[in-house]
Amino acid sequence: MADQPKPELLIVDDDPLITDTLDFVLGKEFSVYVAESRAQAKSLLRQIERPPQLALIDLGLPPTPHRPDEGFRLISELIAYSPGIKIVVLSGQSDETNARHARTLGAIEFVAKPCEPAKLKELLKRALEIRDAELDAATDSLLLGRSLLIEKLRQQTGQFADAPFPVLIEGESGSGKELVAKSLHVMSRRAGRPFLALNCAAISPSLVEPTLFGYAKGAFTGATTPRAGYFEDAKDSTLFLDEIGELPLELQAKLLRVLENGEFQRVGETQSRVSNARVIAATNRDMRAEIRAGRFRADLYHRLSVFTISVPALRDLGDDKCMLLDHYREFYAQQAGVQPFDLDRNAMDLWLDYSFPGNVRELRNIVIRLTTKFSGQLVNAEQLQSELDMESMDIDLPGLPMGQDFKALLEAARRHLQVQKNFNLDFTLRQWERGYVEAALLVTQGNLTQAARLLGIHRTTLYSRMQNYTNQGEADKIPQPSAK
Repeated sequence: MADQPKPELLIVDDDPLITDTLDFVLGKEFSVYVAESRAQAKSLLRQIERPPQLALIDLGLPPTPHRPDEGFRLISELIAYSPGIKIVVLSGQSDETNARHARTLGAIEFVAKPCEPAKLKELLKRALEIRDAELDAATDSLLLGRSLLIEKLRQQTGQFADAPFPVLIEGESGSGKELVAKSLHVMSRRAGRPFLALNCAAISPSLVEPTLFGYAKGAFTGATTPRAGYFEDAKDSTLFLDEIGELPLELQAKLLRVLENGEFQRVGETQSRVSNARVIAATNRDMRAEIRAGRFRADLYHRLSVFTISVPALRDLGDDKCMLLDHYREFYAQQAGVQPFDLDRNAMDLWLDYSFPGNVRELRNIVIRLTTKFSGQLVNAEQLQSELDMESMDIDLPGLPMGQDFKALLEAARRHLQVQKNFNLDFTLRQWERGYVEAALLVTQGNLTQAARLLGIHRTTLYSRMQNYTNQGEADKIPQPSAK
C-alpha cells in the first residue's frame, strides 16, 4: 500500500532561524511550505495545487514587524482562502489582547514564543484531527436553531434546493455560507453527484479563467496537457463559487454566458462545450455597492440572485447560541475522548451577551479551547472571558442622540463595564466616532463634503479627525474620500 501523503503546513515567519528549525523538526510529518511575509505567503498559495490544511504564523511580519497588523490581515486572508484551514499563531507579541483578537479572526490557538517544537507538533496534530472530524460531520450542525431567522433560513433552503436556478448566499465571514450551499446540494436531486467548490479569492486573477473553464494544450506557458475546468467537472452537479465578488470584471461576461445558456470554451479552444451545473455563489460584500462602484456587473448580479439567501450573523440568533454551544461541546468532547465542560450561570450570561464578531467559526474555536482546558469542569465567567475578544464586542448601543433610548443605552453600558477588563472611555468613544465616520463615507461613497453634512460637522473637522485616525494607525478601514 502506498504511503499516505503528508498533511500540508504553511509556516509564515520572518526569522530564518525559526523557519529553518521548524521546517527541519516538522518536515518529518508535514509537507512544509515557508514564507517570510504576508505578500510572500499569498504568492506561494497561488502557486501550490491545493490549500494547506494547517498554518503556523507569526503576527509581527514585515513591513511592521513590531505590530500585529500584518499577522491579523494574514489570518483573515487565509480563512477567506480556505475556510477549513486550521491556524495556530506562534508569536513574540504575546499580550492577551492580541491573542484574543487572533482567535476572533479564526485562529484556533495562540502560542507564545519560545515554544518547544514537540509541543507545537502535538498542537498541530490535534488541530488536524479536529479538522478531519469537522469535515466528516460538517452537516451535523447545519441550520441548528429555533430562532425565527434560522427557521426562515431552513424554509428558504428547502424551497430553493431542487430548483435549477442560481442561488446567491449573502452573509458575514464565518457565518456558515458554505454549509448552506452544501445543504442546498444535499437536499436536491443532485445529492448523489460531487459538490465542487471554488474560492474566487484563492487563486490568481490570471488563473481564474482556465480554472473555471479549462484549457487546451499549449494555451499558455506550462499548459503541457489539456485540462478540464470546474464547469466541465461539475457537469450535472453543483458548483459553489465562494467570494464571487472577487471575480475579475473581464471574466464576469463569460460567467454570465454560462449561466444563460450553459455554453463555455476552454482557453485556447474555439469549440463550445456545455455544462448543466447548478451554480451557487456566496459573498460577504455588499454587491449593490460593488455594482455602483463599477466592480461588478449588474446583469450578472441579477442572474446569480434569482434566489437570494441571507445567512444571519450569530449575534442576531439569541438563544440559538446555547444550542450551538451544546452541539459543539458534545461533538468535540466526543472527538477528544473527554467529558464536556459546562458553564456556570454568570458564564452563561456572558455567553449570551457576547456578540461573536467571528460568528460560528469563532464560537467553534472557543469551544475547542474550553474543551481542551476545562474538560469535565464547570467554567466560570472569568475563565470564559479570557477566551473572548471583548474589545471587538458589538455593544449594541442604540443610535445617538440618546433621547428616549437612554435606558437601553444605560443597560448596554452597564453590561459592557461588567465584562470589559481595563475599560477605557476615550478608546470606546473614539471607536464609536470612527464607526460613524466610516459609515458616513460609505453612504456618500467617499464624498467628504456630503459625509460631513450627514454627520452635522464641518468638512475641515471631518478631515482633521480622519487625519487623527491615520496618526493613530487606525485608518485601514476608512474609505478614501473623493475630492469633491
